[in-house]
Amino acid sequence: MKVGYVALIGRPNVGKSTLLNKILGQKVAIVSNKPQTTRNSILGIKTTEKGQIIFVDNPGIHRPLHRLNKRMMSFVYSALETSDLINLLIDANQKFGHGDQFVIETLKDISTPIFLLINKVDIVKKEKILLLIDKYKSLLDFKEIIPISALKGTQLDILEKLIYEHLPEAEKIFSDDEISVQSQRFLLSEIIREKVLRHVEQELPFVTAVHIDNIEDTKYSSPGKQETKKKQGHYIKATIFVERESHRRIVIGRQGNRIKAIGTQARLELEQILGTRVYLDLWVKVKEKWRDSANVLDLIEGQ
Repeated sequence: MKVGYVALIGRPNVGKSTLLNKILGQKVAIVSNKPQTTRNSILGIKTTEKGQIIFVDNPGIHRPLHRLNKRMMSFVYSALETSDLINLLIDANQKFGHGDQFVIETLKDISTPIFLLINKVDIVKKEKILLLIDKYKSLLDFKEIIPISALKGTQLDILEKLIYEHLPEAEKIFSDDEISVQSQRFLLSEIIREKVLRHVEQELPFVTAVHIDNIEDTKYSSPGKQETKKKQGHYIKATIFVERESHRRIVIGRQGNRIKAIGTQARLELEQILGTRVYLDLWVKVKEKWRDSANVLDLIEGQ
């Protein structure tokens, strides 16, 4: 069988998590139009009769300014060192800039085979894609260059076929039914953070984090035809960290309207994941400079 690790890397917000979810056929990584949505390396496992591909979705490559960002980049460097194949994603709709050059410089001394995936080709003219191919060919020696659409699934079957061709022969690492190795608490916290990102603007996406404080089994009443029946549910308490009191007021919103909308959307998705009714108890806490606090970062990563 062909088995190996495939790192998904690129600048922030180029579609890495969208690609991972599409390939796996289910959501294992949150998606947002805000940069630096992914903060940890997230494993997604695709097992077929040909073998097993372990995708590693990584934070966007950027110059780190805080302890949080340095940890994010450490995940990227680790993935580059340990993967059997690297998939570099670029956004076909974005101009080549300093951030792209920084990515190329990061990869120049890497001996691992690299694919270039040109994403969002469904919304870009062919001439622009050809110019991008010529540009990147002159910068790095790519084993394959594949135009794709992560959102629509365009050419992902070809991508999978070529990945298998470049992976080593080995025994499977994970069981056939494993899709991801992230903990349930981590996934639940990420779902809540995704809804926060959906409702806030400007600098707030960078200064918010979510920690699941408590999950308890509970029962709720559901009126039946004859009598009230008790059904299983979950009580989930979570803290949303921000860095300033002004941020806290923004997340809560006027008369609590924003935190209510965040909670409603998150609760509906959590109920789908858990298969039970959920009572979601959200608290917004100010923790100055938490992005440089090892204690807070350890707390969030340890979920």
